[in-house]
Amino acid sequence: MSATDLTHLGFIVDGNRRWAKERGLPTLEGHRRGVKKVEEVIEALKNTEVKFITFFLFSTENWNRSPEEVKYLMALVRENLPRMARKIQAENGRFVILGRPENVEPSLWQELMQLEADTEDNSGPTVGICFNYGGQWEIADAATKAIASGEKELTPETFAKYVYHPEIPPCDMIVRTSGEERISGFMLWRAAYAELLFLDKYFPGINKDDCEEIIKEFHSRQRRFGK
Repeated sequence: MSATDLTHLGFIVDGNRRWAKERGLPTLEGHRRGVKKVEEVIEALKNTEVKFITFFLFSTENWNRSPEEVKYLMALVRENLPRMARKIQAENGRFVILGRPENVEPSLWQELMQLEADTEDNSGPTVGICFNYGGQWEIADAATKAIASGEKELTPETFAKYVYHPEIPPCDMIVRTSGEERISGFMLWRAAYAELLFLDKYFPGINKDDCEEIIKEFHSRQRRFGK
């Protein structure tokens, strides 16, 4: 891996509800299509230079949505992530969850942790799912762990040992769909030098060609890292 590689690609999954509304479909159908699209994006990037793909699926703020929508989203996670993880495992990939157990039904969280454990020894690409994730919470949780571990003086290098799944490298590029131009707390620690790309397309509408264009766009950028 080098500074010129697109090693870690992050997706802020956005626009599911608007995609459905524009097509006269129920809002919840947009979420279903969005989760399905995650699998298609993983497949499209399977034989590329990308070794880590992270998707922002559910934030710590999303609990404020309607009870009906939250219940549906939890059902989608329970129904789809195990199948997704098994497919990743069959291809020697790793499946990891980045987020907090708070507010998540314990049985669901335990299932996700087991899926993660089942793939931890695999050597293929890593698929990260940000579920009940908040960038500020990740930093706060890391600070709490650092204090509990007896750290007396933190540097960026030592602090990085305490973020969720510290083996996952910084993001090289973060893509947000739907035309919105903000990162909404996604990967705050790992986004320090990430290239940002805002697509004017809802997440359920992206395809393999878009994935290829994302990689091309990354390689058209000049990364300086402060130099």
